[in-house]
Amino acid sequence: MKKVLSLLLALTLCLGLAACTAQQEQTPPAAEQTPAVEEPVQETEADPVTCRIAGLKGPTTMGLVNLMKKAEEGQTQQAYEFSVYGTADEILPLLLQGELDVAAIPANLASTLYAKTEGQIQAMAVNTLGVLYVVTTDDSIQSLEDLKGRTVLSTGKGTTPEYLFRYLLNQAGIDPDKDLTLDYKSEATEVVAAMQADSSYPVAVLPQPYVTAAQAQMENLRVAISLTDEWNKYSENPLITGVTVVRAEFAQEHPEVMEALAADYKASVEAACNDLETTAALCEEYGIVASAAIAQKALPACNIVYMDGEEMKEALEFYLQVLYDADPASVGGALPGDDFYLAAS
Repeated sequence: MKKVLSLLLALTLCLGLAACTAQQEQTPPAAEQTPAVEEPVQETEADPVTCRIAGLKGPTTMGLVNLMKKAEEGQTQQAYEFSVYGTADEILPLLLQGELDVAAIPANLASTLYAKTEGQIQAMAVNTLGVLYVVTTDDSIQSLEDLKGRTVLSTGKGTTPEYLFRYLLNQAGIDPDKDLTLDYKSEATEVVAAMQADSSYPVAVLPQPYVTAAQAQMENLRVAISLTDEWNKYSENPLITGVTVVRAEFAQEHPEVMEALAADYKASVEAACNDLETTAALCEEYGIVASAAIAQKALPACNIVYMDGEEMKEALEFYLQVLYDADPASVGGALPGDDFYLAAS
């Protein structure tokens, strides 16, 4: 019996050793094991660029409202972020600090920013032509000559309205410092309030759409003189009011965004010129104009355009030269160089 048990134990031990040997033969040494294959790291696409655009209440932004609506509804491939301000002073620091990429501002201010930033601001397009008008309650005023001896209310002391009006008066042989009195108010609403309160102020220079708004408040107020018509007597180049500018760094880094913006902007301006009712409603919705009724009536007189490339350069150069001749400080002390004018997209 003992011999049988010993034999069984010996057999069991042999079978165990054989199994271990077989397992070792099937499993390669650690150094010879094939390393696990790592999945390649998938490169993620860069975050889409959002173009941050600012505009002012009034005509320089009326051409943008159709694009603003499309962007809000997600109907544009390019992402946009819009903001609207009451004065250019609110926009400038944001633009200079890189918190905005694009802005619709007065033409002379665009040149001033170019000088101030040493070329870091460029003009991409003219967005508005002439919008200034002489309005009056006096039927005897029919021409600039009739303004002699008058007090003329206006806004824009030290800005485009003053320089342009002085230029046109001089061209007509009228000395703005001797032949009449210019009384400047800070806002168009102040001008209208002064005309309503004192009948001795029967004449003013106002931009659209404030002309239309003023006429809604004063039944006997009429447009006596278009400063655009006066300008056209002395120049074959168009009168310019507003320019859309871009940070040069943004334009250089994102040419595809600029191309998309140019196309979308042009389409928005076309809609503003052809679909007055929809555009007027959007002007009220975004706070550009007080009411859709005023906006719709004013739109044809706001001369909204999209002018870029060589056409913009030629017109804007001439206009800035006129302002420079009147006062170099009005354009930043010197006329901008060729790099101020962004090539058409």
